[in-house]
Amino acid sequence: MSILVNSQTRILIQGITGKQGSQACREIISYGGGDVVGGVTPGKGGQEVEGLPVFDTVFEALKVLGQVDVSMIYAPPLLVCDAAFEAVEAKVPLVHIFAENVPVLDVCKILTLASEKGVRVLGPNSVGAISPGEGKIGSIGGPNPDAVFSRGPVGVISKSGGMCSELGNLITSGGFGQSTVVGVGGDLLIGTTFSDLLVDFEQDNQTKVVVAFGEVGGSSEIEAARLLKEGKFKKPFIVYLAGKFAESLPKDTALGHAGAIVGLEATMEQKIKVLRASGAIVAENFEDIPTLIKKSI
Repeated sequence: MSILVNSQTRILIQGITGKQGSQACREIISYGGGDVVGGVTPGKGGQEVEGLPVFDTVFEALKVLGQVDVSMIYAPPLLVCDAAFEAVEAKVPLVHIFAENVPVLDVCKILTLASEKGVRVLGPNSVGAISPGEGKIGSIGGPNPDAVFSRGPVGVISKSGGMCSELGNLITSGGFGQSTVVGVGGDLLIGTTFSDLLVDFEQDNQTKVVVAFGEVGGSSEIEAARLLKEGKFKKPFIVYLAGKFAESLPKDTALGHAGAIVGLEATMEQKIKVLRASGAIVAENFEDIPTLIKKSI
């Protein structure tokens, strides 16, 4: 079993004719998991990419292709809002947004409409998700996911796209595999959160433990801790928090991700305290994660 994506997932790619969209299409087809059924690029309807039909709008695509499970949006930041609105209005269950630095007001509009329509948004600034051996969405793992990901009992959540692969490699090298690895995105405002995914992983029989990569800034880890304290997630939860050095920097300093801002919502010390109080396992060192998994399962 897995969450978000499996071998039967039907995928539409908005921006499929662009460099990143077409590359993602090739990677997913090559991986052999999930079913890319077509794409959308306004003004390029009638073309083909990797033998798949391209349409001018999402509604035209769905009329011909039937319902899809995921729409992956590979569009420039300023064009993401219109593309996402199309997918949400069409009630595609999951909308994945790859672009980073989408205007915050646009993200607010997207998430508000998605909530009204009952649509889940992954991202912005999300590298995607992969269920090893089954399927993937987005660009996670690049052209050779098997080099770092393997099938197993560990669910993985990361704000950082690059750290999805680092965690996959570390966990695989430690003798464990992953059920599903999800990059939620590091922008200031995102759709699917740590807490949302913990609820999914709690219901997934394959997942025995969840590992999360957090960072300075934001409240994702605090919300996750609250979920544990309320008894809504009962499996072992291991968290590694990056950027402890940042506490010595001036408040409001931004580090890498748009959402990684020193002192934003909760300090690192506060996060660690709340997580431990909830029963979460806070990894002191990144390389300790496989040992902590072994002790937890």
